[in-house]
Amino acid sequence: VYEFSEFMVKVLQIFNVGAKLQAKATYHDSCAGLRECKIKQEPRKLLANVKGLELVELNDVETCCGFGGTFAVKFEPISIAMGEQKVENALATNAEYLISTDLSCLMHLDGYIKHKGYSLKTMHIADVLASGW
Repeated sequence: VYEFSEFMVKVLQIFNVGAKLQAKATYHDSCAGLRECKIKQEPRKLLANVKGLELVELNDVETCCGFGGTFAVKFEPISIAMGEQKVENALATNAEYLISTDLSCLMHLDGYIKHKGYSLKTMHIADVLASGW
C-alpha cells in the first residue's frame, strides 16, 4: 500500500503532471505521512512542478494539526488549540491555499478556518495536481 504522492514519485517516477495553479500555498505534513509512512519530500517534489504555484514552508511544519482520529473527540480543546496554531502558522505565510495529502487533517483545519471566517482555502494534493489541464 502506498500513499498517493509516494506512489507517484517513487513507483511511477512521475514528478510533473502538467498541473497549473496560479497561487501561493503552504504544505501541511500529516503525522501519519511523516511519522508512519516516512513521507516528506514526495509531496514537495510534485508541488514544485506545478506551474504558477509558489510554495512557502510552514513554520513548525512537523507539528500535528490536532486531529488524530479519536484524539479530536477525546481531547477536543487540545485538538482545537493545535488546529488553531497550525492555521495561524499557515496564515503567517500569506498563502492562499493550505495543501496536504491527508483528508482528515484538511477537514479538521478547514473547519477551524471556516469557523473563523478566514479566506485561506484547503486543498488535497490530488486536486492540485488535477488543476489547470
